[in-house]
Amino acid sequence: MLEELRITGLGVIDDTTLRLTTGMNAITGETGAGKTMVVTGLGLLFGGRADAGRVRADPGRAVVEGRLRLEGRLGDSVQTRISDAGGEVDDDGSVLLSRTVTIEGRSRAHVGGRSMPVAMLSEVGEQVVAVHGQQDQLRILRPAEQRASLDRYAGPEHEKLLETYRESYTQWRAVVDDLADRRRNARERSQEADLLTLGLDEITRVDPQPGEEDELRAEVQRLEHAEGLRTAAALAAQALAGGVEAADDTPDAAQLLSTARRTLEAQAPTDPALGELAARVEEAATLVSDVSSELSSYLSQLDADPARLEAIYERRAALRALTRKYADDVDGVIAWAEHARTRLAALDTSDELLEELDKERLRLAAQVAEFAGRLSAARAEAAGRFSEQVSVELAGLAMPHARVEIVVLARSAGRDEPVIDALAVGPDGADDIEIRLIAHPGAPALPLQKGASGGELSRVMLAIEVVFAGAGGPPTLVFDEVDAGVGGQAAVEIGRRLARLARTHQVLVVTHLPQVAAFADRHLVVAKDTGGAITTSGVKIVEETDRARELARMLAGLPDSDLGIAHAEELLAVADREKRG
Repeated sequence: MLEELRITGLGVIDDTTLRLTTGMNAITGETGAGKTMVVTGLGLLFGGRADAGRVRADPGRAVVEGRLRLEGRLGDSVQTRISDAGGEVDDDGSVLLSRTVTIEGRSRAHVGGRSMPVAMLSEVGEQVVAVHGQQDQLRILRPAEQRASLDRYAGPEHEKLLETYRESYTQWRAVVDDLADRRRNARERSQEADLLTLGLDEITRVDPQPGEEDELRAEVQRLEHAEGLRTAAALAAQALAGGVEAADDTPDAAQLLSTARRTLEAQAPTDPALGELAARVEEAATLVSDVSSELSSYLSQLDADPARLEAIYERRAALRALTRKYADDVDGVIAWAEHARTRLAALDTSDELLEELDKERLRLAAQVAEFAGRLSAARAEAAGRFSEQVSVELAGLAMPHARVEIVVLARSAGRDEPVIDALAVGPDGADDIEIRLIAHPGAPALPLQKGASGGELSRVMLAIEVVFAGAGGPPTLVFDEVDAGVGGQAAVEIGRRLARLARTHQVLVVTHLPQVAAFADRHLVVAKDTGGAITTSGVKIVEETDRARELARMLAGLPDSDLGIAHAEELLAVADREKRG
């Protein structure tokens, strides 16, 4: 739940803090006091589009901060995501969110004390908050949104089926597009394949090996300087053997070191330090012996072979010819060849391959059609349940004779979209969804946007949200004047429904109806302050007498009227009994 919301420098709000509670929070105030800025602030906090025009000139930036407490499985998931992104979650499971917008339009976001992309706020918001207002009513009138809403309502098993369908559809479209491209561009593919084949043939004849250039370069260096290398190695070997002028009885370096070691070891009992030096001399003798052996081996293998040198020159010339055409070095040539082989497979337009692709297309088409049929049946079943539940809710919202129908229609094929056996399939199946309203018995079933007035649309939206809430969804629900155009008994029923939602969700409702506000567990009032040169607004919690006066103002615009206050107190008592019942 959202425990606290602080807004600074946004619209008419200079600096105010909303302390929210579980259950239902009602936000009221006179027209123009700034109630909309509260919802705007919420939108900013959860990644909404920043509008620099709403930033106050003084201090030149708007800041919205919120404390979100995360609990349960959803809380664990969101906490993990925030921690993985580098944010910190407090020990009590709460996390701080912040969004700053400057008057120049620059925007910054912080989550858990760390600077984050604004998209991170959106990601968190999608999971924990659902905002419903006039724009959301327009959104749900769109067929794509109606289909998505029904799919969410249908439950996790349905969503798994939808995901399976999408995977199959994606595979089918890939094969369809591939097959069409091979047939349509056969000539161009054939020309490209010929060029690649020529290049591969040339590279295959040379058969370059990884690291070959460096090996050949090192070998050329040895062969070109063989005499100098032989002289140096021979002199070094002679020096280790006792020097150039050594006689047969002249001791070599290993013998001299052996004599030194024995001499030191003889005195080691007297002074252990000489024993340590003797061990080091022994190590040196071993090393000298190894070097002498390796020098002998080096001399035996060193060969100034002119034929070998010529062969290396020719090999390097062949490699340079490849690197001039295909890449900067031999490793790049090898990589080009691998890519060319892969590309050749993709360019294949042989009759055999086209036949195989066509078989795969037909197999996947049958699979897509099967999943689409199962998806349509599942949607039809869910639509029936959804329609019944929403109609029941409408009866409680002073629309007892109205019914809502969710109709699953065959989808119309879009331009250039393939069709399977006259079935127009798309990424979301073969269905279009339409919500229709039957306003009273005998009335035609009309699409929601044509058959509902403003007040009816608000009640249908609320009924849909109540049904959705029973199927899960975000823990915090925000309603921005969805009760517009409603009054009387219908307003009381809206308050009752929101209070019912508040048993399982945190509900924030911006309302102008006292019948709705009376059901709130916490009542916040946005009030103007016109005492200074600039009008500002703040938010305060009202209770007991102050709350009755606010409801009286909402009822008749007379907050100090004894009759109005009595009416307000009666409304509060009725709401309290309803919530306890």
